[in-house]
Amino acid sequence: MKGEAGVRLLDRIGRATIEWLDEIGFAAKLFSESLYWLVVGHRQKQPVRFSAVLAQAREIGVDALPILTVLTFTIGVMLAIQGIYSLRSFGAESRVATGIALSVVREFSSLITGILVAGRSGSALAARLGTMKINQEIDALTVMGIEPVRYLVVPPLVAMVVMLPLLTLWSHLVALTGAGFVVSHDLEISFGAYASQIIEALRLGDLAHGLAKSAIFAVLITLVGVVNGALVDGGAEGVGRMTTRSVVHAISAIVVTDMIFAFAVTR
Repeated sequence: MKGEAGVRLLDRIGRATIEWLDEIGFAAKLFSESLYWLVVGHRQKQPVRFSAVLAQAREIGVDALPILTVLTFTIGVMLAIQGIYSLRSFGAESRVATGIALSVVREFSSLITGILVAGRSGSALAARLGTMKINQEIDALTVMGIEPVRYLVVPPLVAMVVMLPLLTLWSHLVALTGAGFVVSHDLEISFGAYASQIIEALRLGDLAHGLAKSAIFAVLITLVGVVNGALVDGGAEGVGRMTTRSVVHAISAIVVTDMIFAFAVTR
């Protein structure tokens, strides 16, 4: 009996591993095809529609600004409060601006922005594609001679890669501003002095670090959403299940990638 249980466990692990590798391969195929249509779409008389990219950019970026602003401002305030509290025991609270600047620009802004967009836009992408698959709209596109990857995947991918770094830049500004109000009040320094400390603490490489991660997160969010949407089956229940799965997978991918990225660039 114990042997049979062990065999069943290994069987489940093997099947899960194969499914996982199959999804990774599918995502890589989608990414390569997206690059193909982005480059040669005009020559194939199926160019990527600029209007579709703009519509996706508005949905991903502009519509997310209110909630992103509130969230990152709150995080900036929280970092300032905790930073001052922690450093005060060492008598080093005057250095809090440096810690805030590096934490926000190198880590928190890109991470929080990616998670927010994954939960908001990544899930919407998975639900939209899943619904289209259930209704056989993707098959209809193929019958009409329209390449589904070019029509459905490339616009959100391009929009995500453009908008996520821009949203991250906005997160930098909002989070550092929120932290500045706390620092200037608690340490009794001017906001201009705080801004000078921020500028002095940051380097171009710090900014590039956060923006590069956000571009990687953008690709991951889009591919995870598309793959989960394409794997939908079982009607409306399947759409809901894969939408939830998309959010979980995208956030997990972002966190793991952030850890790997941080480890790689600090060695």
